[in-house]
Amino acid sequence: MRIAYITAGAAGMYCGSCMHDNTLAAALQELGHDCVLLPTYTPVRTDEPDVSLGRVFFGGISIYLEQKYPLFQRMPGFARRWLNSPRLLRWVSKFGMSVRPEDLGDLTISMLKGSAGNQRKDVEELVAWLADHFKPDVVVLTNILIAAFTPALKRRRQVPVVCTLQGDDIYLDWLPAGHREACLGLIRELTPHLDGFLTTSRYYADFMSRYLDLPRERIEVVYPGLSLSGFPSERPRRSDETVTIGYLARICPEKGLHLLVEAFGLLHGRPDLPPLRLRAAGYCGERDRPYLREIQKRIEQQGWSEQFDYAGELSHREKLEFLGGLDIFSVPTTYREPKGLYLLEAWACGLPAVQPAHGSFPELIERTGGGLLVEPSNAAALADGLERLIRDSQQRARLGAAGRETVRGHFHARRMAEETLAVLQRYTRQTA
Repeated sequence: MRIAYITAGAAGMYCGSCMHDNTLAAALQELGHDCVLLPTYTPVRTDEPDVSLGRVFFGGISIYLEQKYPLFQRMPGFARRWLNSPRLLRWVSKFGMSVRPEDLGDLTISMLKGSAGNQRKDVEELVAWLADHFKPDVVVLTNILIAAFTPALKRRRQVPVVCTLQGDDIYLDWLPAGHREACLGLIRELTPHLDGFLTTSRYYADFMSRYLDLPRERIEVVYPGLSLSGFPSERPRRSDETVTIGYLARICPEKGLHLLVEAFGLLHGRPDLPPLRLRAAGYCGERDRPYLREIQKRIEQQGWSEQFDYAGELSHREKLEFLGGLDIFSVPTTYREPKGLYLLEAWACGLPAVQPAHGSFPELIERTGGGLLVEPSNAAALADGLERLIRDSQQRARLGAAGRETVRGHFHARRMAEETLAVLQRYTRQTA
């Protein structure tokens, strides 16, 4: 099967959706299918081998200039290709420029208008590449925000288009209310042109059905999976009596590092606990550096700086080493997480987890038996959950082993690819 998988780059950071899409595309290729991963906005960045095409559609620089300055809407193709070159986009991404929600709201509305928006030339370029060059049997989108080229594509080629939902609401809810409502109206106009939807958890399927006014039966659930290359087959033995709690995710308020730090501070006043350490790692963009500095300042004021360290952004090898040095894992998000790839990675390393009881976490923990659930956005409840595992090393071992066994048996890339393929084949048969 020829599969065009259209993903969305996230500038210079490791992005859960990019990593999911790259892993899935690689697994589909390993199953013998002609799957091409097409980046939009920027090149993808992943800590595994990048299987994406060496060009970018809807390049972030060109679509922004087309939105802000009408003259750029008439620029020749060679100029657009230069602005969309991966090398230039990677170089610009290093500067971590921030854009106001209002500006992105106008841009998103225009993008959702497709051929009627300011990025119509970009629509034509992508449609021509798909219809005349690659000629896919099916097109898969990484999110609904890039779906507006679908009507133009279907006028050129009768091909099923399947949209993955994996965090679209988080971006839309960040926009100003007026822009968000306009975007939702345009999305609802687009959904009849899409043949079906995929998502990564039952929770998110139910939620997006309501959020987008979609019939629930149009949304198929395929749980994410990992490429397990390099992950340890068993938990390394540790002789140190210190219990190390770890966080590995993007450093930003919505991922909840501040809650974990508050909970760790509460543990300091509790008697008869072993020595404790808190380690954090993950990408921290320019916008979130004040947030990290405030956390570090709070830790210093409370007097436990020597028990905390921030390891920064990690390569794949460094990530596995980091996880191997932990005893308990927690990313206490304040938002409802649709995927939780970092949780699967922790389980693949045999770590028990303490997570908030919202989003996809309850069903993931139900399926794996790999952790505890606590009340969301409650540092005291999080501290209680962590304390249970700190005091009970046997429970830590049982939960970690259960998580590792389930990830190895079910939450792996091949199963994800096979289930995705079964859904796509159903749509291609219907179109035929």
